[in-house]
Amino acid sequence: MSVSADIKAGYTLPPFVIETVSPDAMRDWSVFLADPNPIHLDVEVVKAKGLGNKRINQGPINVAYMMNMLMTAFPGCRIETMDSRFLDNVYEGDRVVASGEVTSVQGNRVTCDIKLDVDGRGAVNAGTATILI
Repeated sequence: MSVSADIKAGYTLPPFVIETVSPDAMRDWSVFLADPNPIHLDVEVVKAKGLGNKRINQGPINVAYMMNMLMTAFPGCRIETMDSRFLDNVYEGDRVVASGEVTSVQGNRVTCDIKLDVDGRGAVNAGTATILI
């Protein structure tokens, strides 16, 4: 598979939108991740720790949103490398948008800046990824 001529530095990837972050998904992911941290499961614990008044989404889910955006933008691709940094929490009920922009294309290797935004708060995760087409 080759990179489309449309894909070049500056190309904006289609956004991947989660309309509302689900506390039910957090509960399920707690099992998958073997992560029983109560900030993902119990609002009262979040309040007691002074972290807000909603359950906090697991970091790996936030990264998965960005991975889904990449896989949707480049069907059949492989993520060769990806790094990101956590800038803020994502809470239950948040609307999140994963987005990206191509920064370089070298053969079948596409490098992108990626980020995850929460409506009204901006970027909560940001980084780079290299995709093999």
